[in-house]
Amino acid sequence: MKINLKDIFLILVGSLFVAFGTYFFLAPNHIAAGGTSGIAIIINSIFPNIPIGLLMMGMEVILFTIGIIVIGPVFGGKTIFCSFSISALVLLMGKIYPNIKPFSNDTLIQLILGILICGLGMGIVFNLNASTGGTDIIAKIINKYTQISIGKSVLMADIAITIAATLILGVSKGMYAILGVILNSTIIDKVILSLNSYKQVAIISNNGENIKKYIVNELSRSATIYYAKGAYKNSNKEVITTILDRKQFLKLKNYIKVLDDKAFITVNDVNEVLGEGFTRII
Repeated sequence: MKINLKDIFLILVGSLFVAFGTYFFLAPNHIAAGGTSGIAIIINSIFPNIPIGLLMMGMEVILFTIGIIVIGPVFGGKTIFCSFSISALVLLMGKIYPNIKPFSNDTLIQLILGILICGLGMGIVFNLNASTGGTDIIAKIINKYTQISIGKSVLMADIAITIAATLILGVSKGMYAILGVILNSTIIDKVILSLNSYKQVAIISNNGENIKKYIVNELSRSATIYYAKGAYKNSNKEVITTILDRKQFLKLKNYIKVLDDKAFITVNDVNEVLGEGFTRII
């Protein structure tokens, strides 16, 4: 199983966001917004002497096994690493800042902040073909076999927890949990969409050869060449098309600005690119 250092770093960043949002915003307000963290918050509200981080660790084993069998060992390995990182970070935060209390009496704003932070972290993790563990493994399985988006799959997997939160923590907390799950699913989809957005660029320039060389040699991307006839001068034109991430597009735009400030460029946003050099088709 091969996991590069960039993946490990990003998984740790995602784990830190999830742990921070859970411990400082959701847990103090007893908002069980899905996942094993939600189940842990429910149990902790009944048995406050059992640490939330320890509860989260204890609930992962069966779901890990299911994830490894159904989705594969790479997903399973990343998920185990992520899940135990979150649990360990929550335990560490509990040691450094024990008995954390709500920051204010405004539960709604703390719910929104907590979900924003957790959703950002979960989006980063899901984008790396991993999950934060727990019910997110179920969401990943739903996504694999139905092509329902990850965010909506998380929503489906967490509904039962929000119902339990309503029964155990009260209607008010339960409604907050339901709102949290809905917000969380939306944020996850938005984060994944933004991390996988590209620019489809079409260029007409009198310096096409230099632009093609720059795309291939400097940006390490390929390009497709079309030939078109201009309606105004009835002349043949070479159209260079390529797909770049946002950083690469800015480099190309700045290069063309210096090389040919009269070049004609059209840009379209692309939400997903599959195939060689991009996301593997699965």
